[in-house]
Order: sequence, then structure tokens, then C-alpha cells
Amino acid sequence: MNYLITGGAGFIGSHLCECLIEKGHKVVAIDDLSTGSINNLKKVRSSASFKYHIDSVFNRELLGELVDESDAIFHLAAAVGVRLIVESPVRTIETNVKATELVLEMANKKKRRVLVTSTSEVYGKSAATPFREDGDLVLGCPTLARWSYACSKALDEFLAIAYWREKRCPTIIARLFNTVGPRQTGRYGMVLPTFVSQALGNRPITVFGDGNQTRSFTHVEDAVAGLVAIMEAPGAVGGIFNIGSANEISIMDLAKCVKSRTGSSSVIKLVSYDAAYGDGFEDMPRRIPDNSKIRDLVGWSAQRSTDEVIDDVIEYQRTFVEA
Repeated sequence: MNYLITGGAGFIGSHLCECLIEKGHKVVAIDDLSTGSINNLKKVRSSASFKYHIDSVFNRELLGELVDESDAIFHLAAAVGVRLIVESPVRTIETNVKATELVLEMANKKKRRVLVTSTSEVYGKSAATPFREDGDLVLGCPTLARWSYACSKALDEFLAIAYWREKRCPTIIARLFNTVGPRQTGRYGMVLPTFVSQALGNRPITVFGDGNQTRSFTHVEDAVAGLVAIMEAPGAVGGIFNIGSANEISIMDLAKCVKSRTGSSSVIKLVSYDAAYGDGFEDMPRRIPDNSKIRDLVGWSAQRSTDEVIDDVIEYQRTFVEA
């Protein structure tokens, strides 16, 4: 297969490039490096099966050519990270919605299969956990920038489904739950690499809110395996699939675990949401997936424990970041 990956130099995109090439496929990546890094592609840049373009998906001519040459598309290009979303809501909305619209438009011309990566954020303030793909999406007030990301990704989903139903362009939606692992940066507010960096530097580990909010952290290699599995599954077209670990942990317990596993002397410091992100910030108290849909279709489930995920991030930062 010839795969096109938008956002291919990003944290998840680069791991996906490696996985597909290892499976014998050819891959073309496009990334403007706004949040990705060319260093993420070190393992694949010399492969004869890999090509990349440092450019924007908004380059219509280039994107059209790349879509025409592909058999299927993984659309990962998006604004990411809570801090970026809160500080740049216009960029978040425009990047997510306009990029997805353009990718779907180009894919529809040749009826290429498109997998659109979405997020567990779309469940918003729903209390119906574990989250099911057919559950209601409960978003917050539009005056709170926090919800611009969730809303933009939900619109991406509506658009992808509409392209399938109305135009028969084969689309698939994957809702990722807190994907973490080597190469992820804490620059845009990702909690685990931030905790690890703080712990390794013996700086205060900053826990926002009261720390009782829970998350399910999924190793990037598990997430990539899920993405590839549903892309290849004939029965996935037109569907929405959760991809996340069932191992739930509070953010306070995550901080304690990081401190313990790094042997850090850091103190754990509570920081209010208002101090971190400004007045009126809202967070989701709990975020855990129901994976029965993807498990029933392709047999996927996350294989790595929370401790294994943490250890991989620690090893990466010790080996590559500190070096």
C-alpha cells in the first residue's frame, strides 16, 4: 500500500510511519513542523520506502498530488496540547476544521480511504463513563477556549461521516485517549512528559487542580497498532472507534508514580487551574474508554501497563533529552 500521513513528523505520526514501513508499505509524510520535528523521522528518513514534504496541508496543489498518489490517508495534522489550545483558539479551530475539510475534499475526488484521528476530548463533560462511541457529547460554553479543541474535532467527525454518507468517500474516525510515549514533548501541556522532565530535574512536579481527575494513558505503539488495524479492516468504514487504555489513574497518583520511578527528590505542588490557564478553565473529571467496539472488530486492546508507559517516557528523556 502507498500511505499518506498528514502530520507525519509529529509524535504519533512518526511512530505510525515506522510501523507502516516495517510492515512493508510505502509512506509519504507531510508536516509543516509547527508542532512536529524532523528529528522524529530519524529512523525512516533513509528508507527507500519513505518520502516526506516539509509543507502545509493547506498547499492544495501538493496535497492533491500526494492524495492522488496514495492508496489511503491517515489524517493526523492538527493543533495539539491544552496550552496551545487555550492560548491560540483561532489557530486551533482553523487548523483542525479547515485541514480536515481540505483532506476530505481531495480524498473524495479519488474515493481514497481516510482515517481521521479525533480525540477523547469530544466527550466533553459527559459523565457516562466508560465512554462509548454512540454516547452523547457534552461540551462546555463557547466563551471558554478550553472547549474549542473538542468542538473543532467533533466538527471534523461530523464532516467525515457526512462525506461517507453523502458522497461515499470511505472514512473512519479514531478517538485517541491520552496517547503518550517516546518523542512526546511537554511543550504544549502534555502532562506525562512534563512530570517526567520536572522529576528528572528535581523541580516541583506541578499538578493542576486537586489531582483527583483521572486519565487513561495509552502507549503510542499500542495506539498506532489500533490505527493500522482499523484502517485495514473492511468493516471499519463509516465507524467511530475509541483507542485507549483501560488502565485509569488519577493525575496525583501519576505524579507520585513518576516521582517514585525516577527516584526524584521533587516535591509535588498543586496549582490551581486559574493560575495555570486563566479564569474559568474547566476540566474533565474522568476519561476512560469503552473499547468493546474496536475489540470486537479487530481484536485490539492496549497491551502496556501504566508503569511500562511511564518507564518508556523516563528512558527516552534520560537517553535523548538529557543527552
